[in-house]
Amino acid sequence: MRKLIFLFIFPAFISCMQSSKENSSAAEEKASMDTVPELANNAQIEADLKRKGYKTFSYKSGDTTYLMQEYYMVFLKSGNNRSQDSTEAVQLQKKHLEYLSWLSKEGYTSLTGPMGDDGELRGIVVYNTATAKEADSLANLDPMVKAGRLKVEVHPWWVAKGGKLK
Repeated sequence: MRKLIFLFIFPAFISCMQSSKENSSAAEEKASMDTVPELANNAQIEADLKRKGYKTFSYKSGDTTYLMQEYYMVFLKSGNNRSQDSTEAVQLQKKHLEYLSWLSKEGYTSLTGPMGDDGELRGIVVYNTATAKEADSLANLDPMVKAGRLKVEVHPWWVAKGGKLK
């Protein structure tokens, strides 16, 4: 069954990665613009975020001012109901990936991915929402969570706005 699921999921995952690579140059340009340490620009961004209910703060290190924002890291863990047959599991996985894609497109998530092993922790999603309650609500609307195949655990996570993984 795992091989069957892998055969259906892996091509979808690769397809998502290819489509994100096509948009990566524009995204990288935007990200590099976001990291330019302009105090006035950071102040405007911070004021806008605070007006929308986000938690932020700025700090200066040398000649760079960083705008920190609280995001919500959601751990997707194995749920209590993993008894679906292979056909239903494949359908749920398809809906799960469509939902994650929609969240990303709408700007609710900043980082999403599966774990590389077969442990209890199945994946991580970083939500860009104003509150933990909103992140939790969105995470619990995931078809895999609603079906009980996954359960969620939400944690606040502070990171510099516009930062990149290295």
